This record gives sequence, structure tokens and C-alpha cells, in this order.
Amino acid sequence: MSSALPGLRPLTQMGHSIIRVSCPCKGAAAQARQSIEAGRSSGTIANARHAHSTPQRDLTPTSAPFALAAASINATSRSSLRTSLISARPFSSGLSARADVQDSATARADLTKRRFWNKVTLSKAKGQAAGLTIELDGRPLKTPSGALLVVPQDRPLLASLIAREWAEQERILKSFTLPLTSLAARAIDGFATPEDREKVCDDLIKYLETDTVCYQEEEPPVLVKLQQEHWDPLISWVRSTFQVEVNPITSLLGSSQSPDTTSKLRSHISKYDSLELAAFERAVMSTKSFIIALKLLENSRNATAIQEAEEWGVEEAAQAAEVEVKSQTEKWGEVEDTHDVDHEDLRARLGSVALGLIKDDASLSERIIDAQNAS
Repeated sequence: MSSALPGLRPLTQMGHSIIRVSCPCKGAAAQARQSIEAGRSSGTIANARHAHSTPQRDLTPTSAPFALAAASINATSRSSLRTSLISARPFSSGLSARADVQDSATARADLTKRRFWNKVTLSKAKGQAAGLTIELDGRPLKTPSGALLVVPQDRPLLASLIAREWAEQERILKSFTLPLTSLAARAIDGFATPEDREKVCDDLIKYLETDTVCYQEEEPPVLVKLQQEHWDPLISWVRSTFQVEVNPITSLLGSSQSPDTTSKLRSHISKYDSLELAAFERAVMSTKSFIIALKLLENSRNATAIQEAEEWGVEEAAQAAEVEVKSQTEKWGEVEDTHDVDHEDLRARLGSVALGLIKDDASLSERIIDAQNAS
């Protein structure tokens, strides 16, 4: 299906696999394409690796879009990202719109599971809500609870990529291809009240007690080496950044982290805004690690994180989460259609986390809409 946003390369052929590269940055998209075709990481892409072993496997769109895009946005590509977003035309396709569209475009899409819209556009939220909305033929997207899906003005990239998700839907709606839409909806529906936020924070801090990074083995040697390479630096980072003591656990009986450590870290995540907390929740659930998720969130939410993406980002977080699997596959090999799929799915989830947190000047949102309306 054709897309109207410039700077995107929809499909790239490599061997027998097809990967969709959906980074809305002209420079980054071109470098991503070159990296995939060369079969190695390069340029602004931070260690973007992919497993391609199964003939005729279509990994779109759950693999490359978010992992590649998140790893591709650095200081060099930031200016071209702005240019690409501002020059974007309405997100449209060749499908004709169907009649009797309801006020809630999301409700109808969920009911029919079929594409009924022709054009996807970004608009300023009406009424008291401040931010950006995504409209399907003029009808706004809403969350599962019925709330208007409003993206903060300082996250124009997130709004643009949500629009891209809906513009690239084919005739049958596939909800698993809408990770950024679901992230934004979770931020609105999941944390509507202070009590909701408190409950989520209470649930997330429990992952610290069973954090995979803290439960370390003393053999086999290949596992010990991977732990030292990926987990020990994370423990050191938490200690120095938050001035807390994190204890690695090597005994079967285990032990718990100190109340002071738990209190400080819980207090920190409770200060996240709704999108940050939703992203953190997804990262924790995906990696099964509070510490890996915390490192990824802190790198992604800070202004300097874009420059640091090549040092520690989506790929590094995924590798840290895969330490135990990696030690097993090095000994026994990969299970086809299992390990390779999990490999890509994890990077897609973590990529959506990183992309959902990138902030920019709020005035960029207005320039994007003005350019869109003028085209």
C-alpha cells in the first residue's frame, strides 16, 4: 500500500526475508536500508542485527520498524527528522473510504476489523485537551475506554508514527501492528487516577526482587562471561546513578534488596509522566527486568539520550535481556521459528518504548500540521 510520508522506504528485500523499514527520517532510513542489505550494522544504526534463516518469512511489521528507527535517531539525523516531519503530506492510501463512518474511528475499526478509511491526518486536539490527535477521514482515534487519544505536543514523532501505523494498515486490521497506538492508549486509560498509578508502581517495583540481572550463576563459563559483559555494568550504573546498593544473588535461597533501595527506585519511577510510565511498564514486561527497563527509560527520556543511543539503546537492552537464552543457543543452537521470532519481537517492543519517549519542541507540531494542510 502506498504511503504519502516522504523519506520512508517501505520494503527492503534481503535474501528470502522482507523487512519493513519505517523510520520517518530520510537519512536514517537510507542508512538502515544500506545496513540491512550489507547484513551488518553501520552509520547511525546502533547494532541493528536481524536473524534471517527461514525462507519466505515475512517479518513485517513486528521486527525492524521500531528497533531500527529507535537506534537510528541520533544527533546527526535529528535535523533531517524535523525536515521530514514538517514536509509530510497527509497519510493517505489508494483505498476509497467507506460510508457510515462513526464518530469514533477506533470503535468502528475494532468492530469490523477492516480498513474503511482513506486518509490519516494529524490535528490539534479540540476543546480543553492540549496536544495532537490522529484522525481517520476526519474521525478521531479513541482509546479502548472511549477517551480521545491525544498525544502531547512535545512528542510530534510519536504522533506521526501512530498516524503511520494506521496509514499502513491493509484491508484487514491487525492490532499487533499498532504498538505505538497501544502505548499511547495505555498511558491515557491505565493511569487515569492517582490510585491507578500507585498500583502500577507497586506492581513494577516487585520485579526488582526477582530481577534477572541480579540472579547470577557461577557456571557454565559462557553464561558467566555474558553476565559480566551485560549485567555487571547495569548493576554498577544503578548503584552510581541512584546511590543505592543492588545485591547480585547467587544462592538458591536468594535474598531481597534493601528497603532503602526499593523505596528510592519506586519513588523515582512514580515521578514519570503517563507516557513514560506506560513505556517503562512495557519495557519491564518485555525484558522481565526492572533494571534493564530503567536504563533504557533513562537513556530515552533525557535530552542527551539521542546522542547516547549508539552507546546504549534498544539493541543493548535486548542483548541484556537475552543473556540466558544466548548462553543456551551457543551450546545447543537456535530453534527455528522460535528464537529468531522472539529476537525480532523483543526489539520491536523495546523500539516502540524508545520512540514513544523522544521529545521535541512543541512548535514542531504546529509546523507539521500547517505543512500538512497546505499540501
